Amino acid sequence: MDLGIKGKTALVCGASKGLGRGCAEALAAEGVHVTVVARTADVLEATAAEIRQKTGATVTAVACDITSADGRAKALAACPQPDILVTNAGGPPTGDFRTWTRDDWIAALDANMLTPIELIKATVDGMMSRRFGRIINITSSAVKAPIDILGLSNGARSGLTGFVAGLARKTVAHNVTINNMLPGQFDTDRLKKTLGAAAGSSGKSIDEVYAARRVQIPAQRFGTPAEFGALCAFLCSVHAGYMTGQNVLLDGGNYPGTF
Repeated sequence: MDLGIKGKTALVCGASKGLGRGCAEALAAEGVHVTVVARTADVLEATAAEIRQKTGATVTAVACDITSADGRAKALAACPQPDILVTNAGGPPTGDFRTWTRDDWIAALDANMLTPIELIKATVDGMMSRRFGRIINITSSAVKAPIDILGLSNGARSGLTGFVAGLARKTVAHNVTINNMLPGQFDTDRLKKTLGAAAGSSGKSIDEVYAARRVQIPAQRFGTPAEFGALCAFLCSVHAGYMTGQNVLLDGGNYPGTF
């Protein structure tokens, strides 16, 4: 299927590895000019080079902290009028809410709610004036099925979800859609860190924890960044213009509900 986005421009955050990279690779494969953003310059540059070699696309790397005003300014200077925006930032730490301070909450809100809103604010009017725009927020399956130790993430990402629900109904008349992708357990560094912590607290080996977690998923495996990116690319395509304000859950069937 031709997704109809060849020659479009995209700003993809948190794109040096994991799900962000999966999205960047899938968009580049469709001929999109991609600006990738992440904090660690050498890892990001290596990723950009690999995507260029693999896809032949134009890939610009911008090393910055997208959760800061200076970082957003730097990213938007490199890609001032994106047709596609993929927001993504690392999740806040796990833990018990009793130990979290106000500063912990503000940091979570800044990274996982306010940063996407600021990026949307900076780009959505241009998208509407050009009559094309696709905004994807990478959130978490915890928005649909909250996890007790992810309280900071549950709260911040749910706040973003509520904001998007209203705005997405305003922009779609201008062919600008806004949707959220809710990943479950994907084979990324984030998962390795989370399961490593679980192994440390339980006294089990990391292999035992991995195996136990994997069999709990109906698909009997973890997701891959490539399949996450493929769906992201479709949601950014010309064929997805009637889909907006949705929370798309990708979790291998792990969520047991009907709705």
